[in-house]
Amino acid sequence: MVTNAISFKNINRLAIPAIVAGIAEPLLSITDTAIVGNIPDFGTESLAAVGIVGSFLSALIWILGQTRSAISAIISQYLGAGRLDEVESLPAQAIFLNVSLSVVILVSTIFFIEEIFQLYNASGLILEYCVQYYEIRVWGFPLTLFTFAVFGIFRGLQNTFWPMIVAIIGASVNVGLDLILVYGLDQFIEPMGIKGAAWASLISQGLMAIIVFVLLVVKTNVSLKLKLPLNKELGRLIAMSLNLFVRSIALNTAIYFANAHATDYGKEYIAAHTIALNIWLFSAFFIDGYGAAGNILSGKLLGSQQYNTLWQLSKKVTLYGIVVSLVLGVLGSIFYYQIGAVFTKEPLVLETFYTIFFIVLIAQPINGIAFVFDGIFKGLGEMSYLRNVLLAATFLAFIPVLYLSESFGFKLSGIWIAFVVWALVRGVALVIKFRKMIRPKLIPV
Repeated sequence: MVTNAISFKNINRLAIPAIVAGIAEPLLSITDTAIVGNIPDFGTESLAAVGIVGSFLSALIWILGQTRSAISAIISQYLGAGRLDEVESLPAQAIFLNVSLSVVILVSTIFFIEEIFQLYNASGLILEYCVQYYEIRVWGFPLTLFTFAVFGIFRGLQNTFWPMIVAIIGASVNVGLDLILVYGLDQFIEPMGIKGAAWASLISQGLMAIIVFVLLVVKTNVSLKLKLPLNKELGRLIAMSLNLFVRSIALNTAIYFANAHATDYGKEYIAAHTIALNIWLFSAFFIDGYGAAGNILSGKLLGSQQYNTLWQLSKKVTLYGIVVSLVLGVLGSIFYYQIGAVFTKEPLVLETFYTIFFIVLIAQPINGIAFVFDGIFKGLGEMSYLRNVLLAATFLAFIPVLYLSESFGFKLSGIWIAFVVWALVRGVALVIKFRKMIRPKLIPV
């Protein structure tokens, strides 16, 4: 039974649906990017605006969406220990806390939209489009956080199938609405441009939230009814979430610096960078499917103290993650020029993109190791170490390399070299720590 738990079949039973579910949010952004980038009038400015707003919203979602990983880790550990009834009241309390905080942040940002995107060096028409896009898309923020939290509950219960179904529905609706609302429908709907992309994302996020709520009620015994007293694990969940909160701030600091510098170089640079970043995020969430399998299974194995099996799990999911990352890199190389053309037809933007896309592809195997171990550490509940690694990777690696590269005039290439170093630091630090943690606990066979 132990062998079956980490068999190729069981790992992929969790990983493949997690891959599909995990790319839901980046797929919304990448769809907006591709469709908006091909708007006949001011496509480059629209593409730049979607990239800037998408970066900011992703930052908010990643920072507050960390409750998903905390819920998943705690539930999977209690499931492995056979004490799931002790955390019965935790999901409702965690979701209420998370969504309430998201509403506070939403309301506080809505009055400072221009000032926020001026920090990204947006100005003129790009700033105007940022405001138009954000004013609509921001209302999907609490909906996405609710959806992510429910995904975390399903993951803790060793179920990635239903999140996959929800993600497929949401992505399909978003693509269809994007085409209709951005470009219009003859004699029925006027073209809405960048506002249409925002509405398409918002509607699909709302639909996903409704579906996951229904599935949670119908397919599980988890109650969303708030009950007192506070669950004994709520404090640990908050502590884990706060560590991941700080970690996400560090992560998004790197993305902020990258976007701000790319915008400062010119509109073609930020447009090209937006395409590269969306591809990076898409592939990251794709690889992270095996990180999710590691997350789900490592928590359960830790709860049942099966350290030998946990050691074998780390080897298998790392191998699978690297294989997937290599496949993505090879596909990117084969379709090198076709991929850029999907997002825009602007010659200067494409020329700039092609000069840095190879760096994104080189980084894929490094990402494969970093993202898989990131998932395993979340399952183990080692959020404080994840926090420290991201702080070091961002402030001691990414930012120094970024400014050093800029001093040599590398511009966009320098940004992506910094991302490669950033991922390398993360991967090496996590592998070393895991070996130190688990190896002494192994039982000789």
